[in-house]
Amino acid sequence: MRKIVVVGVVALCMLFVTLGVTAQDEWIPGLASFVLPGLGQLLNDQMDKAILHFGVDVALIVAGYYVGMLLPIGLYALPALHLGWAIYSGFDAYGVAKDQGFSIGFIENGVRLSYGF
Repeated sequence: MRKIVVVGVVALCMLFVTLGVTAQDEWIPGLASFVLPGLGQLLNDQMDKAILHFGVDVALIVAGYYVGMLLPIGLYALPALHLGWAIYSGFDAYGVAKDQGFSIGFIENGVRLSYGF
């Protein structure tokens, strides 16, 4: 499963490289965790934190559905909480990746990929 996630993130990076986007490697787990909370923590090799971030995300979605059915204000409040959680999760993954020295990229002589942290 983890290899599939890494291959997906690498494919996204290849798209950005072909478009000419250049940045540090720390943004990759941050962006991954913003899109799907917990994915950046998984890339940072923090399995417990990844499960926690994903579980909170699912709980917010489920709570948003049920509260939205009961209270009209829930249709607006809980998606804002969901967005806030995604932003927090992205910043957390970015900070950990920056501290660990996360890197992902091509090696010089071939099409193999290098993944390390």
